[in-house]
Formats: sequence, C-alpha cells, structure tokens
Amino acid sequence: MARFTPYDLQLQITRMFAEGQSFFAKIKVQDWLKERQEDPAAYDIGFEKRPAPPESGLVFVVDIHLTRKDGQPVDPWLLEQLQTHAQSQDS
Repeated sequence: MARFTPYDLQLQITRMFAEGQSFFAKIKVQDWLKERQEDPAAYDIGFEKRPAPPESGLVFVVDIHLTRKDGQPVDPWLLEQLQTHAQSQDS
C-alpha cells in the first residue's frame, strides 16, 4: 500500500495539478532544488501524469522529471531524494 507523507514533493505537485495550480509546480520544484543547494537554472523540469495506484486514494499521480541542461547525468542522490515516494510504497 502506498503511503505518502504530507511533505512528499510528488504529493504536493500532484495536489497542485488536481487543484488547477499546475502553473506553480515548476516553482515548487525549483525551490526544492534550492533547498538542496542545487542551481534550478541548470535543470529542465518536466511533469508526467499517470494513473495512481488503486490503494493510494488518488485519481492520478504526477511524476517529476529532471534533466541537466549541460547533458551531464543528474546526481543519483538527487534523483533518490526526488523519488522518495517509491521507497515508502512497500510499507
């Protein structure tokens, strides 16, 4: 069963899309990058809607995709932090 914390970035972004505030989603991710001492201007930020798992209580989930503008791979630590929801789905 998927469990989300209220501070889960993916859940916050999903709620923004559900409430019609997707315009602010990119800013939220940029702020999240700044909190982790990353330069948001160095990344392209993308979003992808997909159906939510049945037991999540959500209709859809929005995945966040980061790519570096300089062509270098995104730091695995940063991707792990971004995808924290995947770690808690086993609980």
